[in-house]
Amino acid sequence: MRVVIAEDNALLREGLVLLLQSAGHEVAGVASTGPEILPLLLEHRPDAAVLDVRMPPGFRDEGLRAALAARESLPDLPVLVLSQYVEETYAAELLGGGARGVGYLLKDRVGRVDEFLDALERVASGGTALDPEVVTELLSRRRQGSPLESLTAREREVLQLMAEGHDNATIAKSLVITERSVHKHIGNVFTKLELPPTEGGHRRVRAVLAYLNG
Repeated sequence: MRVVIAEDNALLREGLVLLLQSAGHEVAGVASTGPEILPLLLEHRPDAAVLDVRMPPGFRDEGLRAALAARESLPDLPVLVLSQYVEETYAAELLGGGARGVGYLLKDRVGRVDEFLDALERVASGGTALDPEVVTELLSRRRQGSPLESLTAREREVLQLMAEGHDNATIAKSLVITERSVHKHIGNVFTKLELPPTEGGHRRVRAVLAYLNG
């Protein structure tokens, strides 16, 4: 996998480079300031981008803005955003518009190497990888009148674990139920959210986005 990294903290930036290279990935480019990001992404057109939200010179939302701008030119660009804190507005904007191949992790998660690499691979394949704290924060703003209100408590639990990026086997283990039950619950979710079978594997991502934006 070819990856572009944007991170202003030199120690973390070099750590990410070494981590990805040791996992067999190629670091196609590295940015340390906000204005460097978009040209770098357009030049290298990587398989995935790992971007810090807040970058110099303003330390506001330079990384996110670059990610959104890049996805206008490269709609299928998978983006994994890193942040020191849960920033609800930024996460919601990144996940809006039916986006695929998106992730939002707190930086503490990078230290859990296997989790980070697994999240990056899920995002690169078009899935989602959301920090549990990010999911919780986004769900706190759920609107009334959403189709999500028709979901049972168990279906919501399954969908929340889907939002975090877990597969059916992991969901089954977490909830102490069978994979067959998980499959049934997911089917009910698709039906209640009116996601037809013709959408194939994209239904899982769309269900997650509906859950977070609902």
